[in-house]
Amino acid sequence: MKYNLIVVGGGTSGVAASYIASKLGIKTLLVEKSDVLGGAITQGLVVPVMKVNSENINTEFYSDLLHFAGKYNAQHTFIDDNTGWFNPELLKIVFDDMLKSVKCDVLFSSIVNECSLSFTDSIFQLKINHKLLSLYTEADYIIDATSNGEIFKILNCEFQNSEENTQAASLRFMLSGINMKVFADWLSDYDKDRDITPIEYIDGRQVYLSTACTWDKEWALTPIFKAAVVDGVLEESDCAYFQVFSVPSMPDTLAINAPRIILEDDESILDPFVYSRALKQGRERVYRLANFMKLYFKGFENSYISHISDTLGIRESYRMKGKYTFTEDDIINPKKFDNIAFASDYPIDIHSNNKDGSILKPVKNTYYVPIECLISENIENLYGVGRIISADFQSHAALRTQMNCFSMGEAVAKDIKNKIN
Repeated sequence: MKYNLIVVGGGTSGVAASYIASKLGIKTLLVEKSDVLGGAITQGLVVPVMKVNSENINTEFYSDLLHFAGKYNAQHTFIDDNTGWFNPELLKIVFDDMLKSVKCDVLFSSIVNECSLSFTDSIFQLKINHKLLSLYTEADYIIDATSNGEIFKILNCEFQNSEENTQAASLRFMLSGINMKVFADWLSDYDKDRDITPIEYIDGRQVYLSTACTWDKEWALTPIFKAAVVDGVLEESDCAYFQVFSVPSMPDTLAINAPRIILEDDESILDPFVYSRALKQGRERVYRLANFMKLYFKGFENSYISHISDTLGIRESYRMKGKYTFTEDDIINPKKFDNIAFASDYPIDIHSNNKDGSILKPVKNTYYVPIECLISENIENLYGVGRIISADFQSHAALRTQMNCFSMGEAVAKDIKNKIN
């Protein structure tokens, strides 16, 4: 079977690319290694989506996502009109519905393990292994949305140097059985800073809130974490990073942006053995943090772990070599490009394994990322989206957010449509 476009990887950028391409009439196949779409936002429990100023550049997918999520009560708008508060479990259904609506072919439980390019007609030949059988297909264009550049690797494409791979990984989880009204009342008295701890009561049905605590500065919750370390309930490194968020249609549940995975200086999360140990470390920390909240937070007396992320949250791995490499200077001194893929004002956000090593560098202006950052340096009909965007280490720490990834996928789909026409 021949496709105009094959998208490999059904995470945030891949599902956006597949949806927009199919909506534009491009015959598209999406190949996903797991059994659900959404990647970090569903399997990784990375909610909410952080708000950015996109100037409405390539935001059609996100607008449609809000519409479809509304059908399933999977979305809420909170904190400065941030529309990105989603239910990660319901989004699995939402993404299926979206791709069904535009007649996009999807292969779950499948990986591409062979890919070659005919230089006579610029057609890709692919072997796809499903867990039940293998099949062969062809495509005029490929979008690598695999997070680690698996298609770029198969085709022997070059990557940026990754010796600066110092971003910390994390493993998220969700806690249920919480009396949110009791917790919100206690928290509102304990931390009166509504910029850090916003709280919204909705008709007595659900409380929406957020709060945070990290080990590199003083927060309202810091004394509680320190007491738990003294009591032997937590290890100091368990306090590295902690955020909680309410979840739409889960009135007794919080999504926990923790724990941070702590590696030795000579370890890399790209090492398979390190990755595997990190998963075990993460689950150990999840259990300690859940027990800590049960003991020290009001309203958590009957709480329990309801979800643990299926995958580590890796912020930095391989970065492709594109036709243009975005840099920190392009953020600090933004310039307009002829073909803008997306706009953003998200800060340079570098998470470190070391205490006091993280960097959050706000930006003063919206910056603009060209489509050339998403096109292979040497193969015109090969695109890369998501975490593998062509960027230096510093700027990558600002570009990797989900809202930007949605726009990346949309941008390349529209660029391919223009080339087909």
